Amino acid sequence: MTLPTTPWATEALALLRASVSEPVANHSVRAFLFADLLAGHWDVRGRYDPEALFYATVLHDIGLSRRGAERPDRFEVAGADIAAEFLQDNGVAQETVDDVWEAIALHTSAGISSRRGLVCRLTAAGTALDFGVDSEFVTDEVAAGIHAEYPRLGTGSTLHTEILGQAKENPAKAPLASLAHLFLVTESTDDEILPARWGD
Repeated sequence: MTLPTTPWATEALALLRASVSEPVANHSVRAFLFADLLAGHWDVRGRYDPEALFYATVLHDIGLSRRGAERPDRFEVAGADIAAEFLQDNGVAQETVDDVWEAIALHTSAGISSRRGLVCRLTAAGTALDFGVDSEFVTDEVAAGIHAEYPRLGTGSTLHTEILGQAKENPAKAPLASLAHLFLVTESTDDEILPARWGD
């Protein structure tokens, strides 16, 4: 599987790599690759904007950047704002910007993201698929190829640490029912919050 090589895709990847840790960056790229697999599995290719899906998946955790930490909103919303600003600065159509904003802002909102458009649904599902959710259709061979190119490097533990760290630094980033709030209230337990078929 390959990534788009257009200038807009290259710029988005450069922003990603410059903004977040390597485990988070690799997870974000894998989210796109898994979302693309899902699109084929669901037979929905041609029914959504592939450029919007790429932006939404590779930038879905951009709120875990330093710029995101400096903003008052939870990381999903901060990331949606950062992504939208990046797209607007690059002249992307407002309709695409809106789709990307919604997909990023809602990617951890189970029961909501699945009821929005395909870009939103695929972004949330592709992200979850990286942790093995509904991954039965993905063969071990395909998964191994993706992980060889974009290793996990402790994805689950890194995300947990970074989301929790933002919430502790600024409690406003952990509103009731958010993923950050869940991490805060379960910090002292041994529960596996981000399970992964393919390990951490």
